[in-house]
Amino acid sequence: MILATELRNTTFKIDYLNIVLRSLIDSVKLLNPVTTIKNPVLFVIECCWILMLILTVKPDIFGQTTLTKEINLSISIILLLTILFSNFAESFARNYTKAQADSLRIVHGDIEVKRILNNGLIEYVFTSQLKKNDIIKVQEGDLIPIDGEVIEGVATVDESAITGESSPVLKESGTDISSSVTSGTRILTDWLLVRITSEQGQTYLDQMINIAEGIERHKTPGEICLKTLLTGSTASFLFTVIALALVLNHLNIKAETSFLVSLLICLIPSTIGGLITPVRISGFNRINKLNVLAMSEESVETAGDINILYLDKTGTITFGNRMATEIIPFGTNSLTDVTKAAYISSYYDQTPEGKSIIALTKRYGAEVDLTEIKGLPHEFTAYTRISGIDLENGDILRKGASDAIKKIVLNKGGKIWKNTDQVVESIAMQGGTPLLVLKNNEIIGLIHLKDLIKVSIKDRFKELSLLGIKSILCTGDNNLTAKIIAKEVGIDEYIAQAKPQDKIALIRENQSKGMIVGMIGDGTNDAPALAQADIGLAMNTGTIAAKEASNLIDLDSNPTKIIEIIKTGRQLLITRASLTVFSFMSSISKCLIILPSIITLKGFEILNILNLTSYVSTIISVTVFNALLIPLLTPVALNGIKVKNLHYNQMMLQNLIIFGLGGLITPFAGVKLISILISGFIK
Repeated sequence: MILATELRNTTFKIDYLNIVLRSLIDSVKLLNPVTTIKNPVLFVIECCWILMLILTVKPDIFGQTTLTKEINLSISIILLLTILFSNFAESFARNYTKAQADSLRIVHGDIEVKRILNNGLIEYVFTSQLKKNDIIKVQEGDLIPIDGEVIEGVATVDESAITGESSPVLKESGTDISSSVTSGTRILTDWLLVRITSEQGQTYLDQMINIAEGIERHKTPGEICLKTLLTGSTASFLFTVIALALVLNHLNIKAETSFLVSLLICLIPSTIGGLITPVRISGFNRINKLNVLAMSEESVETAGDINILYLDKTGTITFGNRMATEIIPFGTNSLTDVTKAAYISSYYDQTPEGKSIIALTKRYGAEVDLTEIKGLPHEFTAYTRISGIDLENGDILRKGASDAIKKIVLNKGGKIWKNTDQVVESIAMQGGTPLLVLKNNEIIGLIHLKDLIKVSIKDRFKELSLLGIKSILCTGDNNLTAKIIAKEVGIDEYIAQAKPQDKIALIRENQSKGMIVGMIGDGTNDAPALAQADIGLAMNTGTIAAKEASNLIDLDSNPTKIIEIIKTGRQLLITRASLTVFSFMSSISKCLIILPSIITLKGFEILNILNLTSYVSTIISVTVFNALLIPLLTPVALNGIKVKNLHYNQMMLQNLIIFGLGGLITPFAGVKLISILISGFIK
């Protein structure tokens, strides 16, 4: 059991030296044939290594030979290094992922919490004793032990342990946007009453840890297809070498068994066979570094194939809370008088909108000493939609919804300026909310509330077009609002006044055309569309229903993160495809280099374009080069190929050409260099 106070200043750093040491040990453990057989390419290499060990002990076991034990031992060591290099690449990627899981688990211990009983008393229990629908109290310095929903209180929360974002987040009850809290986050100020919404072991943090720990056990459809290709090609090359040995024997041409083994090792796609797992694991790690929780590994790959993307507006592109942006005076009233009246009347409105009005009036320079304000306050309620105060000097100040304020004025025969309705309608048509300010029986001004666009996303969606992805804003707002928002953030098209069923229909229509469809949302009304889309990205500030319907959750609640997610998915696909092409093309070159050493028939010497004079030196040089390819390409597998703002097919073609030509050319240069370096040791 862990006391909450013990975790307040706890930090966790990944120990890279420990990861390397563990990976070296695991590389040796993975030599177990029971483990290796899961990777057909490495299993064949291991079988060849065992065969070479036998030839090292008894070189003439298959007949007379000119090769010494030392030469066979050299080839055996090279094959062992080939396997170990591959095992190390996989172990390093897996151990790094486990270290990430440990860093998440450190804030997920069985900590002490305060549970509220039915009689209102507080009971101290541990996290493991909590059940769904229990109510707990968390206050300044406390960790939130399990996912829940705020039912009372207002507090700032540090979500950096989960999202990596240092800015605190305001949490309060009553809104889709800020009422959910996540396990592992910390209360910075004030307190909250939280109703538990997850069972033990089913929080979003639990899912992140489980996925991180179990990633090496699951294979994506793309990887299964590649494994099938590698298995088939390995079996084909094995039969080809056996057939070649039989033909050469029929022609009375002596082919050294060690040479045939080396030919097989160079033919099979050992490079991609050793890097396929690191490519997959590192792709998933890059998603985690983006502070995105992937509910399945398949979703990372699918994101790279997205053709069309639908986006919700409220809470996704915008903050979701209406903020005061402008104060407009009517008639002969001054801006200063309207600002002061707005400040005083909004002081009794504790909603986010009311607080934003106070903040705006301060920016306008309103300075009011509330200790001198005497009167009868009227707090804001959802029923009246009005807040204000009846001052002792007889003045009546109100602020509220336009229809509610106008109703008061009309009932008392008060004054409404001519342009009032025009300004109110103009703001409403733009998607804003007009609040009127009343002093006595006169409407003296207007407060413009607007659901502000998140600053970080302006113009970023234009990158989607460069990536060949069509973006569409799908919102329930009116046509003018949708048009303005879409233009402002750089979205290609918009669909206004869309209902949840409309979003689902649009997604299904595009899926029927063979399109891979993405959807970004945060509200309960977005949940059906998020579930229907091939990729559903929910905001962490969204509702539980939205997050449960999605296969990706952005813990930073930044919708432009989809751009990086798509690039990461494409990076994984392109890296794997490029390394696969490199592996197969390099096999062709290695085969051409090694064949003259095996087939001594007249005419085959023309293949010796590197002018290698020693058959033994050729075999050793090729097998060394083959072994070195894995550690040399491991950084590419772990870091991925850089993704540019190009259409997917164009980017894929460019890299396949580059890596294909590289696979053909590199072996000739590499083998020649190695042969020069070892020429003094092997004749």
